[in-house]
Amino acid sequence: MSLKERTVRGMIWSFLDSFSAQIITFIVGIILARLLEPQVFGLVGMITIFIALSETFIGSGFGSALIRKSDCSQTDYSTVFLFNLGAGLFFFLLLFILAQPISNFFNEPQLTSIVRVLSFVLIIDSLSIVQRTILTKNIDFRLQAKISVISGLFAGSISILMAFRGWGVWSLVAKTLIQRAVTTLLLWLWNRWKPSFVFSTESFRQLFGFGSRLLASGLIDTLYRNIYYLIIGKFFSSADLGYYTRAERFKALPSETISNVVLKVSYPVLSNIGNDSVSLKAAYVRLIKSTMLITFVLMIGLAAIAKPMTVILIGEKWLPSVVYLQMLCFVGMLYPLQSLNLNILLVHGRSDLGLKLEIIKKAFAIPVIVAGIILGIKIMIAGMMINSLIAYWLNSYWSGRLIAYPIKEQIVDILPSFGLAVFTGLIVYLTGLLLSLSYLGEFTIQVLLGGIIALMICEVTKLEEYGYLKEIIKEAFKKT
Repeated sequence: MSLKERTVRGMIWSFLDSFSAQIITFIVGIILARLLEPQVFGLVGMITIFIALSETFIGSGFGSALIRKSDCSQTDYSTVFLFNLGAGLFFFLLLFILAQPISNFFNEPQLTSIVRVLSFVLIIDSLSIVQRTILTKNIDFRLQAKISVISGLFAGSISILMAFRGWGVWSLVAKTLIQRAVTTLLLWLWNRWKPSFVFSTESFRQLFGFGSRLLASGLIDTLYRNIYYLIIGKFFSSADLGYYTRAERFKALPSETISNVVLKVSYPVLSNIGNDSVSLKAAYVRLIKSTMLITFVLMIGLAAIAKPMTVILIGEKWLPSVVYLQMLCFVGMLYPLQSLNLNILLVHGRSDLGLKLEIIKKAFAIPVIVAGIILGIKIMIAGMMINSLIAYWLNSYWSGRLIAYPIKEQIVDILPSFGLAVFTGLIVYLTGLLLSLSYLGEFTIQVLLGGIIALMICEVTKLEEYGYLKEIIKEAFKKT
């Protein structure tokens, strides 16, 4: 199978993997949001940062290091596996001990038991990192998609049943634990790789030399992405955090799905191209243009239909989350673009530069957090929007220097897609303001109108990136 065929196939199955996981989470989240109060989601949101930081430590950048290394041995995989498992046990015990101080920090007595139970997920996840890395290295996302669907449906069903029976926050805790456990079990059953229980200090040093900088970058990025949960949970109410959490989850469906696909597929594919600068740039430009066409249309469209969509899906009690969602759409709009630019640094082995950029970018979050504490959540999200633009500029500037693709050229390439999305989004939003219909009627007309306008403009203007996406879809149907 050629690299192009592997790329197309990888893109399709990676999209199905990410999208299926996100859509199942989305649907389950909608049902749970109708059954549970915003405060319940706020409780889980308070400890998100502690779990996320621990998971980043456990991974330690080894997954990317293994993907980048062309001749990984059984010793390499086994060394990483044993490190992941040891780190998982360590951070489980650490969170178990810190559960009471965390509870005291937020002044929420329930958090002690929630943290201690939910921290089991760290041990579970540590068992699956190498398994998933091997599949990703081989650009095999079909099996990952299958596992995502099974684990998501199983965990979601149990969580909904528990919510119906009045388990409250524990239905959310159970969902996370069960989903991760089923995912890990199926990866071990179907991937067939088994560790040799051999730890090589030489292999560890070699892989950690590259992965350590990714670990530091990952910690900074994880802290940045989750610090807002901590700030809102500490300085505002659990209900406020619940509204923010729900808006974040809605935003994540398109934004994180696309980002995950871009990260998982582009890194191994671009790494396979290697030092062929001409081919690397050509593949990169095509990825950027097609990715951002989808991203801009979906994110700006989501902001336009945020109010009727929120009321229809989870009810009017969640209306305060609408404005958060609309603003967060413009924060997440550039995530896939940032991911692509960052991958170019990794392909060239410049994880050191990636670390420096993460430190610089996240330093800008400090005044945003301070402003949020003083002036409120909306001001904080507005600051996040500005930071997102700064992060894009920094990533694209340095990646552009590595492959002779300057930021001005990049902006020119994505500007048509952005203009299309803004034009379509404005029409959709204004249509909603002018119509005097039920929320369902307004939502239906907005979605149909937006889809028709976007497709018509793409067909008439014959956008190059639109043509590339059509080609991918056609090839996918030919193979089915």
